[in-house]
Amino acid sequence: MEHKISPEMIGSPQAQAMTDAISTCVHCGFCLPACPTYQLLGEEMDSPRGRIVLMRGVLEKKLPLVEAAPYLDRCLGCLGCVTACPSGVKYGELITSFRAHTETTRRRPFFDSLARKMASTTLPNPDRFRWAAWMGRWVQPFAFLFPTSIRAMLRLVPNEIARQQPLAEFYPAIGEKRGCVGLLTGCVQQAIAPEINRATLQVLRRNGFDVVVPKKQTCCGALHMHTGEAPQARLLAAMNFDLFDERVECIITNAAGCGSAMKEYELLFHNHELEEKATQFASRIQDISQFLSKHPLKPFQSSGAPIRIAYHDACHLAHAQGIAAQPRQLLSSIPGVEVVEIPDGEICCGSAGTYNIEQPDIARELGNRKAKNIQDLNVDAVVTGNIGCMVQLRKHLAEIDSKRPLPVMHTAEFLENAYDGNFAERFKR
Repeated sequence: MEHKISPEMIGSPQAQAMTDAISTCVHCGFCLPACPTYQLLGEEMDSPRGRIVLMRGVLEKKLPLVEAAPYLDRCLGCLGCVTACPSGVKYGELITSFRAHTETTRRRPFFDSLARKMASTTLPNPDRFRWAAWMGRWVQPFAFLFPTSIRAMLRLVPNEIARQQPLAEFYPAIGEKRGCVGLLTGCVQQAIAPEINRATLQVLRRNGFDVVVPKKQTCCGALHMHTGEAPQARLLAAMNFDLFDERVECIITNAAGCGSAMKEYELLFHNHELEEKATQFASRIQDISQFLSKHPLKPFQSSGAPIRIAYHDACHLAHAQGIAAQPRQLLSSIPGVEVVEIPDGEICCGSAGTYNIEQPDIARELGNRKAKNIQDLNVDAVVTGNIGCMVQLRKHLAEIDSKRPLPVMHTAEFLENAYDGNFAERFKR
């Protein structure tokens, strides 16, 4: 796509990434059916190629940001368009960089700014999140008194918050040692689903890996990256760079959004004094399914009875990191387990970080569609690789059948169950 923008004109460290992405787009339209918002709204400006035109207009100073912002804000950042694009447009680098470039000059309504501030200060901190969730439960009955953005946040308060379960800094391999890895524990995941990290640890240890879990690790900055708060993202990210020493051959993450963001650190820290450290750190990141698929694993036990599971692709695992075959291969290797594909499975479930707060109506519709497609499959459980997707799917599946909601598990949890054997009984509803 032709444009009249130069990196110097933008004046941002990520300027070259933005101009390259805009130049690469040939306006072919292959991205349209892959875009959730275009499917729902049918507006060209709510499609990836339409948004590229809008961003070009803003960067060329031909279009006011305030006119483009509503359409750009509705982008989930799911990157389904990247998978569908035949020209290799790096849309993720464009939208992330554009949001960072424009966020400092944007003026938002007071309550929208308040909701974003509350999310960015509570979600990355498990202790703060637990306190905020406790307060939120008291306020929920009065949600109707608050504006839309705050009501959306209150609707997301979980019914139960797990008790704090501190992890040790080192977990030795069980049996013969094959290597040593690090584990990033995540933020809100530690507060609402600590069982994911426990399962991840056990699967790694069962297969001969020591696991290092630094206590001083912080949020990876993914939430701030995706909402345009680049300085805060860099501040948080840099705190983790020196925590994993040479004995750790790679750093494992079990949250798709975190893994995707950390693999983009080279872009986030471009032309920054910590660029080399950031690039080295990013090169060590591996999703748990990506790592396990590279190593021969100890055989899984039989499920005890035939069990059908639907595997849900987390967007930032499948589209952003290109990890789709690996979890399916792992799950299919369990005796007695059949992996079923979800219709329109490549379309986002509507979770997308803080999207449920900022665009609740679209998020709800996408969640409803995904849950309906899963329910129609008549499966015994749903498995996915991201905590945000798990929360979204559980919420909408429970709305379909509140008495017997379909179980939703992380890939690591399901694999750990498979090592115990005869686990099909656990999925009988």
